[in-house]
Amino acid sequence: MGPRALPAVLEPLRDRPAESALFVDFDGTLAPIVGDPAQARPLPQVPGVLARLARRMALVAVVSGRPVEFLSRVVGTPPGLHLAGLYGLEEIHDGRVRRSAEAERWRPVVEEATRRACRSAPAGAEVEAKGLTVTLHWRRAPAAARWAEEAGGRAEADGLVAQPGRMALELRPPVGSDKGAVVARMAPGHAAVAFFGDDLGDLPAFAALGALASKGVAVARVAVVDGETAPQVAAAADVVVDGPAGAVALLELLAGP
Repeated sequence: MGPRALPAVLEPLRDRPAESALFVDFDGTLAPIVGDPAQARPLPQVPGVLARLARRMALVAVVSGRPVEFLSRVVGTPPGLHLAGLYGLEEIHDGRVRRSAEAERWRPVVEEATRRACRSAPAGAEVEAKGLTVTLHWRRAPAAARWAEEAGGRAEADGLVAQPGRMALELRPPVGSDKGAVVARMAPGHAAVAFFGDDLGDLPAFAALGALASKGVAVARVAVVDGETAPQVAAAADVVVDGPAGAVALLELLAGP
């Protein structure tokens, strides 16, 4: 069952939508975590509620480690919805795709890290190649965590950044792009800003909202939690909800009828 009333920290976004910005993670926030990342899908009501929010608010963005091609396929591209994939290394808005030229220079390094990981991956582990980044998954092979750690260490020695996730490790170019950087770039000028996230990779976005709050912006940090969630995520939040169902229930309240 979802919340019956909108938490107070989210009321400014409901009351002043034309001055508000909303940022939402994908995996674990809009979509349940699954064993095979390629099979992850948002809850059924997500495309519709995002479309309603995009019509209502000044800015609505899905900010994820996923490629924008995947995001556009599973959540859609309604007018006004902004998709920021690969931690902001690529974006799509109103049908236009932009990729980081600086990150493109690291593509050969990412590709080599991907090849090494594929050669050494134990049974049950998965190497998710995403072009400008690669994610190592061990959800279906918990003992492979050591493999991912070692592969991440080699990638870091080559200059890549290793971002821990939920039974996963993301390897990406060192170009200063994370979810906090996306929020810091896109949120200024809005009177109210919220971010919904579930994982350690969302903490930079929560921190970016903290910086905005110090300047008088109304902010809401929403942690979407389950039994795997790192305690730091809930500790950094203003609101805590149970899983994607709880997150989408809040979004429905924000979107209105």
